[in-house]
Amino acid sequence: MPLGLIAVVTVGDILAPAEVHLGPFLAAAPAVTASFAGPRTTACVGALAVLAQSVVAVVRTSLTDLNHSLQVTALILISLCVTFFAHLRERHEKQLTQLRAVAEAVQQVVIRPLPRRVGPLRIASVYLAAEAEAQIGGDLFAAVRTAHGTRFIVGDVRGKGLAAVGDAALLLGAFRAAAHRQADLPSLVAYLEGTVSSDLDDPGAVASRTGAPKEAFITAAVLDVPDTAPVLHLINCGHPPPLLLREGRVSALEVREPAPPLGLTAFTGSAFTAQDFPFRPGDTLLLYTDGVIEARDGAGTFYPLAQRLAALPPSGPQRLLHRLGEDLLAHTLTGRLGDDAAMVAIQREDRVR
Repeated sequence: MPLGLIAVVTVGDILAPAEVHLGPFLAAAPAVTASFAGPRTTACVGALAVLAQSVVAVVRTSLTDLNHSLQVTALILISLCVTFFAHLRERHEKQLTQLRAVAEAVQQVVIRPLPRRVGPLRIASVYLAAEAEAQIGGDLFAAVRTAHGTRFIVGDVRGKGLAAVGDAALLLGAFRAAAHRQADLPSLVAYLEGTVSSDLDDPGAVASRTGAPKEAFITAAVLDVPDTAPVLHLINCGHPPPLLLREGRVSALEVREPAPPLGLTAFTGSAFTAQDFPFRPGDTLLLYTDGVIEARDGAGTFYPLAQRLAALPPSGPQRLLHRLGEDLLAHTLTGRLGDDAAMVAIQREDRVR
């Protein structure tokens, strides 16, 4: 398009009457080029526009004519300016590309992709970042295979930014390290609480947050799914309750004795108690963070996760999360979430593979 613009303006200026001057329109060619191309291409188009203006000047009058000499000078200055702006835009795009690469690398380390099949379970997971340029935030999930089953955690760190990413990495590291060693679920959650609370008292952690007292906590749901029994054990630390999909009906797994979020238990003295729920072959369990249920439409209505989950046709975990993710984004006014959202779907099969 810029080359065509130069050609049209040049021919039109040569054929135009003496009192008509189309040369200023040539400045649009390098300006448009700077919006999508790099500085080298922009400079070449600018040089071509200056050459075209010089040809017009020679054909119509003279290159030293005051009117044409001023047009050529102005076109050179404009071309230099837009070339500089193209350089700044290209450098900014490279920085964004590097940031995306770093974010993706951090995501692979902190939030590792869950396997699609573990024992008698089929698993799928999805992470939807609220910021367009971000790939990871304070939401977290993980799964660890043990001798008798599989343990899961899904959580949400209070706050945003690098501090939230650091807290998520701390909790996930503790979970992956202790899930094999702690015999029962309450002992595992107590260990996680000790890890989070000790980080709250770490002077280095406080200093890393601009010297202000750290007021972080993490909501989490921790589950143990045995291989041989149609049941799951759940401890909920202030997190939205998991949803169980069975034969088209959805029920929330509300525990009788919920625990406070991790990092706050020390102030309440609460003990951790696991509650059992039936989890039979064919059942699907959905773990999620509050970014899902707090997504709003144009009228301010929250996303009705349970109703939408029940309305979906029967499918595997991967297809289920794909449909939910599309429906969730379609529910929002702009197609973007106001907060990070994570979902994990777990389906029990008839037998271990």
